[in-house]
Amino acid sequence: MKMNKIMLAAAMTLATVSMAHAANQGSGTVNFKGSIVDAPCSIDPGTDDQTVKLGDVASAQLKNGGKSTPQDILISLVGCDVQTAKNVTTTFTGAESESAPGLLAMRGTARGASIAINDIDGSLLPLNKASKTQKIEDGDTILRFSAHLQGDGASAAITPGGFTSVADFTLSYQ
Repeated sequence: MKMNKIMLAAAMTLATVSMAHAANQGSGTVNFKGSIVDAPCSIDPGTDDQTVKLGDVASAQLKNGGKSTPQDILISLVGCDVQTAKNVTTTFTGAESESAPGLLAMRGTARGASIAINDIDGSLLPLNKASKTQKIEDGDTILRFSAHLQGDGASAAITPGGFTSVADFTLSYQ
């Protein structure tokens, strides 16, 4: 009888220690973000919030209004229903450069250049202006744009340094 009580107490102690140990083996938080929109397509979650790396650009390349190599901006539309709309335009908005109207201003220590966004054909797409119309395919469609650094002109002094900028985009279906 005494042995049974000792065994029972030992078993209860082990169970308590095991449960305490198993209770915290890692934890975390999962956040969910999204919206329901009245549109014929959904925007692929991987392309609604993206970073375009313009790279390390030599200051000499930007002198006299020079340009860096364009980098792709791809917006992936999924689950498109062409019965609702067949075309789309895209408008980019953001802080406009004071020295290069229509281009995106940079924040940071770099000076003397701005960010240009290009339409599907490579032509400049000024901020706050609708892009050329792109056709929507039934199912999935990729909207193609690009961006590059552009020197602010012959009189602009190029100051090396880091920069960031943000542009938002809005789709308009027809």
